[in-house]
Amino acid sequence: MNRTLAWVGLLARLVTGGVWIVAGALKITEPDASIAAVRAYQLLPSSLAEAVGLALPAVEVVIGLALVLGVLARGAAVLSAVLFLAFVIGIASVWARGIEIDCGCFGGGGADPGASSAYPWEIARDVALLAASVLVAALRRTPLALDSLLFVRRPVPAAGAPEGAEN
Repeated sequence: MNRTLAWVGLLARLVTGGVWIVAGALKITEPDASIAAVRAYQLLPSSLAEAVGLALPAVEVVIGLALVLGVLARGAAVLSAVLFLAFVIGIASVWARGIEIDCGCFGGGGADPGASSAYPWEIARDVALLAASVLVAALRRTPLALDSLLFVRRPVPAAGAPEGAEN
């Protein structure tokens, strides 16, 4: 792997993971606000919005920790990308429907007159973080990841080579 790309991947992993940790940590102690933020999008039935609002902050913190530590980083990056895609769709949806809400990305949420002026920036931020997540998922490993210690690659013997022979 190109060394520069590997270090860019590390930066993408750390930035994205840090964003998830901050976003989740700011919401995890305010479950009612998190539920209200999910409901404000008017995309999910009330009972499902409540479950998502309760679970999302913890999921964000877990994904963030996995990315920052580099533990199961590819899987965490895939989940990260899926969530960012969902957030982009959610923000675009309220924008298209003329609903003005605080996105609830870092706490808060709910009705917010004039919030639509922030939607392009929120979408751009989430698209950039989506791209960073896709990069991390595409790379096999990035430097300073615990995955490198936990999942050591062992050489595979060549086909037809005697036992113990390596490629």
